Amino acid sequence: MSEIHASYPTRIAARLQLAEHRVAATVQLLDAGNTLPFIARYRKEMTGGLDEEQIRAVEQTLASLRALDERRTTILTSIREQEKLTPELEAQLLAAETLTALEDLYQPYRPKRRTRASIARERGLQPLADLILAQPRKGDPPDVAAQAFLGEAVPTIDDALAGARDIVAETICDHAEVRRQTRDKAMRFATLTAARIEGSADEKGVFTLYYDFASRIDRLKPYQVLALNRGEAQKVLRVTVDIPERDWRQSMQNVFPDHPLSSWSEQLKQAAEDGARRLLLPAIERDVRSALTERADAHAIQVFAANLRGLLTQPPLAGHVVLGIDPGYRTGCKVAVVDASGKVLETATIYPHPPQKQQREALAALAALVQRHGVTLISIGNGTASRETEQLVAELIKRLEIGGLEIGSSSSPAPTLQSPISQSPSLRYLIVNEAGASVYSASPLARAELPDLDVSLRGAVSIARRVQDPLAELVKIDPKSIGVGLYQHDVNQKALAAALDDVVESVVNQVGVDVNTASPALLTYVAGIGPKLAGNIVAYRNEHGPFVTRAAIKKVVGLGPKAFEQAAGFLRVRSGDEPLDASAIHPESYAVARQVLKLAGVTMYTPVSERQAKLDALRQRKPLPVLAAELVTGEPTLADIFAQLVRPGRDPREDVPPPILRSDVLSLEDLVVGMKLQGTVRNVVDFGAFVDIGVKQDGLLHRSQIPHGQQFGVGDIIDVEIVTIDKERGRIGLGWPGKAIVDWDVAAT
Repeated sequence: MSEIHASYPTRIAARLQLAEHRVAATVQLLDAGNTLPFIARYRKEMTGGLDEEQIRAVEQTLASLRALDERRTTILTSIREQEKLTPELEAQLLAAETLTALEDLYQPYRPKRRTRASIARERGLQPLADLILAQPRKGDPPDVAAQAFLGEAVPTIDDALAGARDIVAETICDHAEVRRQTRDKAMRFATLTAARIEGSADEKGVFTLYYDFASRIDRLKPYQVLALNRGEAQKVLRVTVDIPERDWRQSMQNVFPDHPLSSWSEQLKQAAEDGARRLLLPAIERDVRSALTERADAHAIQVFAANLRGLLTQPPLAGHVVLGIDPGYRTGCKVAVVDASGKVLETATIYPHPPQKQQREALAALAALVQRHGVTLISIGNGTASRETEQLVAELIKRLEIGGLEIGSSSSPAPTLQSPISQSPSLRYLIVNEAGASVYSASPLARAELPDLDVSLRGAVSIARRVQDPLAELVKIDPKSIGVGLYQHDVNQKALAAALDDVVESVVNQVGVDVNTASPALLTYVAGIGPKLAGNIVAYRNEHGPFVTRAAIKKVVGLGPKAFEQAAGFLRVRSGDEPLDASAIHPESYAVARQVLKLAGVTMYTPVSERQAKLDALRQRKPLPVLAAELVTGEPTLADIFAQLVRPGRDPREDVPPPILRSDVLSLEDLVVGMKLQGTVRNVVDFGAFVDIGVKQDGLLHRSQIPHGQQFGVGDIIDVEIVTIDKERGRIGLGWPGKAIVDWDVAAT
């Protein structure tokens, strides 16, 4: 197996279409215990500049190949112990490139419970089965040859031939090539059908589209597969795979042809027919369903990951005193005011909605909180009673803006016209994704951070803080609890958790973490740290005060040289003793950075404009390749150093447009077809995107309305046009401004 292991870089490079030497270097770095963010950011010279996604693909492919070879070793050992491993079979097993191919080869040798074929073998009928497989044109016919096998266990000729056919059926259906050919054809030409199970419960008609459904396997969409799987799991749908008879018959005939001149031909046909119905087709159906589910899971997880990245990379709205509202009906709306640093200033509970309907008192309480703490932004969770609460807040802003704390009667109607975004410092609001707020509220971390607050009020604090820094707040929640996709609980949960954790780790390290303010949850995702070290860092910080340099982090218990190497570049120490500690420059490159500053005639304390001008002048005098050779460093590293010396620790989220802040609210009645609005993408799914346009319901921008090649993610601000309005079902169809297909029916989804 050593030859296989040595070929990993070659095999990975071929599969991913990457240069082999780059892959080999990446594998070496991964095997040495380096983290993916560290390799992508600080080992560009070794990997040839492979980006994070390419390195992750190498890592995943490497793990897949190792798992394949581990299974290969197990199979070889098993067959060898059975004393059935021939040189030809061993060569086939060593050449198998996929787990499916490996398992197909192993199928005839897999330990089985007693089968009809194994019972026939115990009765000595294998030689008779061999005659059926050999299809001789001479010699005794089947009924004569079978007489030699009669006895107490096999009393009749029919029993003998039936037992022999059982052996033949299993032999045919266990053959790797028969299974491969049948499976390949099924994945192309088979039909998946679904029908409602009579008497099944589907009160809301969730699976109506699939009550009488049929589609060729290769035309199924991932979301259809997941919907069918869910309907089947809930015992609403019966799902089957129909494989054309010509396909499975041809696969068998290709490997085990019957001879028309042999008297044994009919026996082989009967065995093949029986084996197909009883053994082969059920196995292939399981394989097809498994492959479809695996592909659908992978696609859905990819969508979840992309949406989560969009959510985590939302720009922070720094400097605001935020009033967060966790909306609710019977239990009221929980309210929390936090200052610009996220510190809780005051909490309250108001009851503006049914059954209490205390709108006047609620408006008065909110107005008092706004006035008392100088609130500049209100953050509303998007859960139950969200839009009713939005109307309440819009009414509050209107009354405050026209000058008064005189709240008026609770029967006053809320305004319904949308105002343009104001650039003034007056009060505004926005709707935020509150997914996971309740999970956070009951977590040990929330208890540690907010020990004096009731669980119900902690959610309002989280909603307020999500505006100030979405990333810092959302990392406190299990990524799976952040609703950013469809069928989140139907996909492979282990794979989903791993993918979402990868996204969080990627974003955290891309943004960087202030080691003196970060929570344990945020520090956990820094490369090389993890939960235990994160706790140790915070404990050390609490006991000894803020870190004054990156090097001081080495004093934390358990943080050794390797962990420091991996983490240091992603940790920031702002206003410390070493100005480079506030940048993304790794300490291992400080000497080079200082030489660059010296050659440019500046320091990190030189004003930014002057520093940039002189650094640009240096690069004009000495091109990057020349300077890199002079300073004995790599060009990619030197380019990154120049970027950081100009804008140390730049937050990439600053390049993202800020969220829409509103002061008034629209209603469904205010919308007319053709109206153009600005909205925020809330969720991206296979068939389009859901967009918050400031009314109670998110509008659906169907994929048929999106120009070819146009891409966007969660949190993006986009212009849309109203295409259809279905007031009865509360559905809004959106289109691309100027290119909307006005006859598109939103109900089609």
